[in-house]
Amino acid sequence: MALLVIAFLITALLYAMAGFGGGSTYNALLVLNGTDYEILPAIALTCNIIVVSSGVAQFLRARRMRLRDVAPLCILSAPAAWVGGRIQVPEQLFIAMLGASLLVAGIFMFIDAPEPKTLDAQKRPFILPVSIGGAIGFLSGLVGIGGGIFLAPFLHIIRWGRAHEIAGAASFFILINSLTGLAGQVQKLDALSKLDALDAYWPLPVSVLVGGAVGGFLGARKLPAGVIKKITGALILFVAVRLLATLVT
Repeated sequence: MALLVIAFLITALLYAMAGFGGGSTYNALLVLNGTDYEILPAIALTCNIIVVSSGVAQFLRARRMRLRDVAPLCILSAPAAWVGGRIQVPEQLFIAMLGASLLVAGIFMFIDAPEPKTLDAQKRPFILPVSIGGAIGFLSGLVGIGGGIFLAPFLHIIRWGRAHEIAGAASFFILINSLTGLAGQVQKLDALSKLDALDAYWPLPVSVLVGGAVGGFLGARKLPAGVIKKITGALILFVAVRLLATLVT
């Protein structure tokens, strides 16, 4: 457990610096630790909520995010994450989906999207973000991630907003999906009589609370965002390969 606590702390620190929650990597670390795959999404989502909550508060306080702008992204994603959280999938399929998610997320971290020169909030696309948000939300609830690591590159591609606006939208998206996804996971675990199994992992939320706070502080100190993203991306890809390797050994 001690090594897992340290790994969660470092993961939270790196992801908080980059503006994400770390749910996908928490899940992978738990799989590699031999944790029952049915309870690990609930642990990862709880840690996600802890890490991104302070980030969302900071974006709102700095007025770098408006709820009316990000709400469309969550219209379908929130209920879809709840539905995904309630679905029970076979262990091998779960690991394969998680590994693939990490692989794609790691690649995204190495892609530098151009900053839009101008932005008219009234011209932001609506239907496409709502639909994509719903799809990402369902995947998020299913495998216990927040989905921001997929949403952010998509928003950059469609020129939805400037970098700080997209970061704020991704943080809020992660928080909402993690909350509703966790609700679905808890209902599923209650039906399986496995809620009590979560008690042994209480040190992990504590560790990400510390790591997330330190990462948020360092990120606010204007550390090179590109370097942070690439370090985080390298970590994600390493864990993805380790995780997918378990399927063939």
